[in-house]
Amino acid sequence: MKTQTVNGIELAFVDEGGGLPVVLVHGFPLDHSMWNAQIDALSRRYRVIAPDMRGFGRSGVDQTTVGMERLADDLAALLDALEVRRPVAMAGLSMGGYVAFQFWRKYGSQLAGLILLDTRSVADSAEVAAGRLEMAERVLREGPAPLIDNMTPRLFAKTVLDSRPDIVDTLQHVMLNTDRRAIAAALRGMAERPDVTGMLAKIDCPTLVIVGQEDAISTSDEMHEIARAIPTAEFLEIAGSGHMTTMEKPGEVNAALLEFLDTL
Repeated sequence: MKTQTVNGIELAFVDEGGGLPVVLVHGFPLDHSMWNAQIDALSRRYRVIAPDMRGFGRSGVDQTTVGMERLADDLAALLDALEVRRPVAMAGLSMGGYVAFQFWRKYGSQLAGLILLDTRSVADSAEVAAGRLEMAERVLREGPAPLIDNMTPRLFAKTVLDSRPDIVDTLQHVMLNTDRRAIAAALRGMAERPDVTGMLAKIDCPTLVIVGQEDAISTSDEMHEIARAIPTAEFLEIAGSGHMTTMEKPGEVNAALLEFLDTL
C-alpha cells in the first residue's frame, strides 16, 4: 500500500490500474480489504483508489470524534494530493455511504458517478445514537470484542454465516485488529451524522443503489426508497446476500459495478 499525509493524518491506500478513477470507501469498522474482489476486477479497466480511512487499517489514528464530513474532506484532500483532476466515481458501503453523501454535498462537481451499497440516508434515532456512544465507551474499556459479537450476526445473510466461515473469520480478524480509539471515534461520528434524506432529490450524477436482499442493517425497502428519491438512480437487489454484499456476492457486485462504470 502507498501512504499520503492529508489533513494531519497519514492515510494508507491502494492505487491500481488506469483510466476513470474509482474511489472505494469501506464500511465500519473495516478497511480497504473488504473491497479486495472489486479492486482486482475493476483495476483491469479503471484506476481504483481504495483508502483505509483515518483510524482504520494501516492509516493513522484519530482519537477525537470523527465525523462523516471529515472523512469526506480526507478523500478530497487525497485526490488532490494524487493530482486527480478529472471527476471520479465513488462507491461507499454502509459508513462509506455516509461519507459518500457528504462528499457529494461538498464536492459534487468532482463526481462522475455515485454508487451506494447497503447504507442509510436517515440519521440515528436518539436510542440508536445513545447505543453507539455506550458502545464507544465499552470498546475503549474492553477492546473490539463486544462490538464484533454485536455486529457479526447482522452483517451476513444466514446462509453465509452458516456456510462461509472463511469470509466471516476474515472480517472478524479485520475488526479485531482495528484500533479501539478509532472505533470509538467513528461511533461518535456516526451517532451525530445528519439526516441527508432531504438532499437525495438533488443528487444529479448517475447513481447506482445496491442492497443485499437479506440486509438487516440497511434493509432492501429502505434502500429502494433511497433509489426512488434520487432522480438518476438505478436499483439492484442481490439475492442471498446480507449487509456485506461486496464479500458475500462479489461476482454479482463486480458485474453491476462494471456495467455501471462503463456508462460514465
